[in-house]
Amino acid sequence: MAHPILTATEQLHAVLTEVAEVNPTFMATSDKAAALCALGRVQARLDELRLRVLAGAGEVAAETGSRDGAAWLSHTTRVRVHDARADLRLARSLETRYLAVALGLREGRVNLAQAVVITQSLDDLPRDTPGDLVAEAEQVLVGYAETFEPRQLARLGRRILDVVAPNIAEAAEARRLAALEDDARRRTRLTLRRNGDGTTRLTGLISDACATRLATYLEAFTNPRKRIDPLDAADPLVRLTYPRRLGTAFCHLIECLDPTRLPLHAGDATTVVVTVTLESLRSELATATLTGASTLPGPDATFDTITASQARRLACSAGILPAVLGGPSAVLDLGRTQRLFSPAQRRALLLRDQTCRAEGCDIPGTWSEAHHWAPWTASGPTSLDNGVLLCSYHHHRAHDPAFDATRLPSGDVRYHRRR
Repeated sequence: MAHPILTATEQLHAVLTEVAEVNPTFMATSDKAAALCALGRVQARLDELRLRVLAGAGEVAAETGSRDGAAWLSHTTRVRVHDARADLRLARSLETRYLAVALGLREGRVNLAQAVVITQSLDDLPRDTPGDLVAEAEQVLVGYAETFEPRQLARLGRRILDVVAPNIAEAAEARRLAALEDDARRRTRLTLRRNGDGTTRLTGLISDACATRLATYLEAFTNPRKRIDPLDAADPLVRLTYPRRLGTAFCHLIECLDPTRLPLHAGDATTVVVTVTLESLRSELATATLTGASTLPGPDATFDTITASQARRLACSAGILPAVLGGPSAVLDLGRTQRLFSPAQRRALLLRDQTCRAEGCDIPGTWSEAHHWAPWTASGPTSLDNGVLLCSYHHHRAHDPAFDATRLPSGDVRYHRRR
């Protein structure tokens, strides 16, 4: 008699055969949306079942002389060995440690990418974190998976101790960041090599905080509204690739440096904001947030977390704007006296919104526009409460009579086409 799992897979193959020739082009819009959501849940449940079988497939590898189940899976099913090993590590974690994540996958509430992020976040917790706090953190992150996509979930996972154990979170995070910063200083290097064709290859390894500053300065030249390559001046529609724009911007940055100010301040091209509470700024073991690098490749690229000691050092540098919460600040509510948002308000909106607030949009806040939720022409004030960052596309949708916009309790904006 066939095992229930084999029977189920045969039945699933039969069901999929029935719809193999169905053309989704003729599906109603609501049916397409429902199908995509349902297929996503089914995919998550299939992934969990596959990982559960893989976790117990050690004897399959032993039977064939393979190094492990991942090696056998890679050879037999023709998947990349790197992916197979990652699946095996995840399968073992779900089987022995993270049962709540496994249950979420099994029930279709968590997808595979979210499961990878959650388990990685839990693995990254300090080694001395009590088991009950790890279990609580797992439950909270599984709950978040119903609302947040993997990148947002990773950001939440890095600060999950703030939720489950705020009394120890700050010190634990500061110790982790101090260790990372020390390691980054030891590994920092820069090499320049002539290619012999008029170009030089620049290769480096620098800290995330330094990369944030560099990317922020370069993006002052790479705004998508600007065309920075004079060779493309004849074509107003040309759009350079991001690496090419960064390369050109780097050359512009070098040209803009003021030699008379080097090496004292190095002539910064734009503003970087360090956000830190007044209490943390005075503390020896605390953290702060560095704003910038909106499109630099990597997790959580919009904001970097640094130690308070580094924030104090950066606050002494030219072009570093300390936003000390709980201390003196610029006027952020201009009421009806001014129509356009001030630079201080723009920075405050960027710190609050981070990206375009349209639901599902991740355009960086540095490329977004400040929008009056209640129109200024209808007596809407120029204030943070009445302001929201929207990318150019969604800003146009906000003023498009064909769309309705709703501001959700989270602050996000949801659009609906009017019928």
